Amino acid sequence: MARPARPADRDAIAAKNLFFPADGSPPVEWRISDGLTDYETAVAEMEARAAAIRAGTARELVWLVEHPPLYTAGTSADPKDLVTPDRLPVFQTGRGGEYTYHGPGQRVAYVMLDLKRRREDVRAFVAALEEWIIRTLDSFNVKGERREDRVGVWVVRPEKPCTVPGQPAEDKIAAIGIRLRKWVSFHGIAINHEPDLAHYGGIVPCGIADHGVTSLVDLGLPVTMNDLDLALLDAFREVFGPASP
Repeated sequence: MARPARPADRDAIAAKNLFFPADGSPPVEWRISDGLTDYETAVAEMEARAAAIRAGTARELVWLVEHPPLYTAGTSADPKDLVTPDRLPVFQTGRGGEYTYHGPGQRVAYVMLDLKRRREDVRAFVAALEEWIIRTLDSFNVKGERREDRVGVWVVRPEKPCTVPGQPAEDKIAAIGIRLRKWVSFHGIAINHEPDLAHYGGIVPCGIADHGVTSLVDLGLPVTMNDLDLALLDAFREVFGPASP
């Protein structure tokens, strides 16, 4: 995967706001699964759907799931960042990035889009995913921010002690990890609604030890998962175009 754009570049890309498909493209299918989805089952489903999208036999898809508690290792994962290997199941995965946690209370959105219909530009795609998250958080009056050296979306926590001298405390609220195959994306984003944040102690999340993690509920917001799903759908349509539940 190409190196993500620097923030100024990503802001410029996001200022265009849109990662819409070509005219005449059908709406993206929007699917929400109840309960907990087995991780390996999800990966197999994504790979099959990505192949069908490229073959022209299936629509683009955004699939919202929750997983049982587990860790995943991206293509850049450092084994030293798996602090407690026996704590939870660990899955090697082909997405970009390092170690992350998935579990109940975290909304994972698997994004299977055809970039040939949109823009064959990985940096623009990552910027659009960030913009989607930022707009979603904005609907709850949460200011999500990009960072130069960190993919994902962050919130400033002025009430917490500083972990880096001269900088305010910051926590990660959403992660991004994607893979492209023949210009069809899969994997996607994860936003913390109300996961067990203690499980992040078993890894160095995304290889970043100097900052923490948070969630919407941890920030004191009385938000339900359904509220989050509705906000995700509205923001997705603004950034990526039509989607139909």
